[in-house]
Amino acid sequence: MANWGFLGAGSIAASSLAPAVHAAERARLHAVAATDPGRARALDPARVYTDYGELLDDPAVDIVYVALHNSAHRPWVERALRAGKHVLCEKPLGLTAAEVAAMTATARATGRLLVEAAWNRWHPRTRDLEDLVTRGAIGTVHTVTARFDGLAPAPGNYRLDAALGGGALYDVGYYAVSAALAAFGWRTPKVVRAEQDHWRPGSADSATRFLLEFPDRGTAEIGCSLVGGMSETFTTTGTDGSITLTPPAFCAGSAPSTLTTTGGGPHRHYPSQNPYRLMVESVDSAVHGDTAAHLVPLAQSLLIANTLDAVRSRLARTDG
Repeated sequence: MANWGFLGAGSIAASSLAPAVHAAERARLHAVAATDPGRARALDPARVYTDYGELLDDPAVDIVYVALHNSAHRPWVERALRAGKHVLCEKPLGLTAAEVAAMTATARATGRLLVEAAWNRWHPRTRDLEDLVTRGAIGTVHTVTARFDGLAPAPGNYRLDAALGGGALYDVGYYAVSAALAAFGWRTPKVVRAEQDHWRPGSADSATRFLLEFPDRGTAEIGCSLVGGMSETFTTTGTDGSITLTPPAFCAGSAPSTLTTTGGGPHRHYPSQNPYRLMVESVDSAVHGDTAAHLVPLAQSLLIANTLDAVRSRLARTDG
């Protein structure tokens, strides 16, 4: 039995991670630390803290889930690792590739497990997509189109604030970038063009659109926004066919979902899943020594961060 401790009690912690820990085998929600103790208690932990550091000092906590705004990830991940805790951190793991590399180094130095909580990567459909393109089910991949449009943040939400790591690129663009990189075998792309919109001058991005080009001249056309209705689409095309993740392409969650192919490949239907629980149980298994447990590799987290860095760099050159 592993004892989990949460730093933060926001919407994802409340709606998804806390229920997943309560439902998972061999997991127990031991403690939650939040500035609002009422929100912490609502997650039904054994203990409630109003100070994040006090939770890290609790010797009973084995695994810390960092559910804070994006700009707080690195300092609290590193504090948790140095306190001897294993860490599952919300995506994006860091605001830059340098932050991800620094956290990775801290995890290695402390001998603790660090995993990015890209929860949809535990969904069987996402795993099958990567397996099919790796096995050459559609030949050599040459094109990806991926788009994630999400709801506009409420006033005061950190997603509106660039300083807190808000914006569409970090929040929903992450999913589209991750899927595109997986389709192209986790090779490093270059950013050919990029454009961005903002809610107001100085705010985080409300929408970002960009084109990635891979070493074999394959391309990924990616768009993301936080301005209106929900829409998630993904198709990858190769020399022998294509794969489409039926909407919602990235965040099917507990809803049934489908993967379709052309060119003679498989068509797969997935019944209701709980990828958050699968993620929690995989991290728990890895902490208990299961070397076969499915985890998101930190090298892939770093490549995603490098790609987002490159998008921002291209935008800076365009704006200049």
